[in-house]
Amino acid sequence: MLDIRLSHLKPTPSVDGMETTIDNPPSAPQPLSPYYSQVARVEHADGGALLFLSGQIAEGATVAEQTRGIFETIAALLGAHGAGLADVINIRTCLTDIGTLHEYGTVRRQFLTGTPPTSMTFEVPRLFRPEALVEVEVVAAVSPDPSAPRPTA
Repeated sequence: MLDIRLSHLKPTPSVDGMETTIDNPPSAPQPLSPYYSQVARVEHADGGALLFLSGQIAEGATVAEQTRGIFETIAALLGAHGAGLADVINIRTCLTDIGTLHEYGTVRRQFLTGTPPTSMTFEVPRLFRPEALVEVEVVAAVSPDPSAPRPTA
């Protein structure tokens, strides 16, 4: 049976030189449900990592307000793992009304200011919470720390 009482930095089995850690950083907003975790960190033997963040929603009356809250949460989750919004390599967005894409995109560009990551945006009939208008999920790549010891062959 699945233990849904996931804790901060819960390791999972290692596969081919990669180690996965499931995390709910105490410095960032906690999951809205006990059925998921906020971050999966996949460490590679070279010291780099991929961060997979769960879909994020936020409070607010408009898509712009919710999008701002979402990206603030994403920044906090990435920051807890030594990454930032510039490290985002993939983004998936669900909107309950594709007609709000421009409103969403205007706020997104305030947070993702460099080269845009790969992305997919689509319309859904509803989200996890009825009041949610937008949900965003990201993947980020963390470069190896140049001062960290390197594995030897």
